Amino acid sequence: MKDLALAFSGLARKKLRTALLIFAVFIAFLIYAVLGAFSASLDAATGSSASSNRLVVSNRINFTEVLPIAYVNRVANVPNVTDVSYSMWFGGYYQEERNFLIAFAVEPASYARMFSDLNIPADQVQRFSTQRDCMLAGRTDADRWGWNLGDRIPVSSNIWRQTDGANTWPVEVCAIAEGGEELPGAGVYINYEYFDEARAFANDTVGNIHIQTAGAEYNDQVIQDVDALFQNSPAETETVTEAAFNAAFIDQQGNLGLIILGVTGAAFVTILLIVGNAMSGAIRERTGEIAVMKTIGFPSARIARIVVGETLLIACIGGLIGLIVAWLIIELGGAVLAAFSPFFATLTLSPQLLATAVALMALLGLITGAIPAWNAMRVNVVTAFRRI
Repeated sequence: MKDLALAFSGLARKKLRTALLIFAVFIAFLIYAVLGAFSASLDAATGSSASSNRLVVSNRINFTEVLPIAYVNRVANVPNVTDVSYSMWFGGYYQEERNFLIAFAVEPASYARMFSDLNIPADQVQRFSTQRDCMLAGRTDADRWGWNLGDRIPVSSNIWRQTDGANTWPVEVCAIAEGGEELPGAGVYINYEYFDEARAFANDTVGNIHIQTAGAEYNDQVIQDVDALFQNSPAETETVTEAAFNAAFIDQQGNLGLIILGVTGAAFVTILLIVGNAMSGAIRERTGEIAVMKTIGFPSARIARIVVGETLLIACIGGLIGLIVAWLIIELGGAVLAAFSPFFATLTLSPQLLATAVALMALLGLITGAIPAWNAMRVNVVTAFRRI
């Protein structure tokens, strides 16, 4: 009889126990695959959507603090700075607070010029730059809410209030960003002047200043020159690359890499103990069977191989089911999540993630089978028959 068939036969002895072990492994790999896909998507978004020669200037205390708008002109005069724009986090929502929007107030002309990868039609760029109550909507948001060019909608803020106490800025959808492969069309952008003239506090301030340099090779020098301009000022600055800023923006939610490592590590250690303990118990139950196998000529190494084969089957069956279910979750939920945030537009199970998962299945099977296999090899035939 083939070793694989014997391994399956061993698993079939206690079907409920085998099913529970497979389920435990399934949960571990489901968690690993889903969280790993989220982490990879965020890493891809922070890197791919960032230009190598774009920098972001923020308040040194924290990027949630504001900067005087007067800084913009001073930054524009720094050598090797070819373009400057600015933005303010709006904290927006549509109709109800649960309808969250990634919303910014921006200087339309320079923002559209600097972020040309948003892929906005030229006539709509012109309208966005000249019409004060114009809103640029990302294609994903426009499709999500059914917005069309010319629609007039209310965009509210959970941060800002107008001088009359209202928190809603009526705007017209007059431009739609189609986005592209590297920068999906997402988020909404309103005219900074239209926003600033009505807000009740922090007027003439911006959240971030965006810089385009003459080339990535000038970034370090521009960073030094910009931050030196505002040393010992009431609002000192910190200038970083756009990729670093995007990563910091995501990390404000917590160190996702550490969280994923902790959760998956705890899951795998728990599964390791559960499967290892269960298989050790199974070997003790089958002491007589192993003694018979040795008596009829099965070498100890082959018996150990069959035992390890059982744990590998448990790990592979549970792991593959976990990956399949994770793929279904990501395929069905990825489009919905991408509509809420461009950071999830690349949500997928990458080949690297799948390869790592397969390696973990093999490692889990080998480790959990090592001690039971060793115990099986050490079974003494005479002693085992005496106990039967």
